[in-house]
Amino acid sequence: MSKKYEIHSGRRVVSTLSSVNATQAAMDYVRSQGVSYDEIRTVGVGSVSWRGAHFRAVLMPAELQPAK
Repeated sequence: MSKKYEIHSGRRVVSTLSSVNATQAAMDYVRSQGVSYDEIRTVGVGSVSWRGAHFRAVLMPAELQPAK
């Protein structure tokens, strides 16, 4: 089951997307920018890095998620 995640770069929210877990959400966002898998490093649960930039996926609170 997928859940809705916010993707953060620093203090900014750069995207929202659905994924099965936080790490995959962060990976999917970076991949959507045209980056290949071999350039992305997992640096923690829900966090990846690419060329010095860190992206973190945070589960959206239920009250902010759009109704289905």
